[in-house]
Amino acid sequence: AQAILAQAPPPSALQGPSTALSTASPQGNMARSSSPVAFLLLALVAVAALAPAFVAPPARGTSAPDTVELRFAAAAAAGLAPLALEQPASAYDSVVAMLQSWLVGGTVLTVIFAAAIIAAAANPLTKRRQEVQNMMKK
Repeated sequence: AQAILAQAPPPSALQGPSTALSTASPQGNMARSSSPVAFLLLALVAVAALAPAFVAPPARGTSAPDTVELRFAAAAAAGLAPLALEQPASAYDSVVAMLQSWLVGGTVLTVIFAAAIIAAAANPLTKRRQEVQNMMKK
């Protein structure tokens, strides 16, 4: 029994790696509480939060309209440039598929309108109103 106890690891090793390392150097495992990158990021967020949210337009006649239109055209061209490089994906693989979809859609709409017309013509209330109207004319 003493041979088994002699081979057993010390109690500090049984507690796990985090406690064993923390006893060696308590400051080594802790994260730093201050970082220059975090401070700069926090400063940028503070500046952005304190900046005015609405900027009034310049008074009339103070800005040249040509420069505004030129800047707008340049921004619009830059924004639409990716569309010129790659064509949008088409919804149909072929013209045949497109025509088939139009035929199916047209057929479904025709059936719906035909059912509505039949229902309107076969409406018993409408028939009774017509009968009463004919009786009043006589």
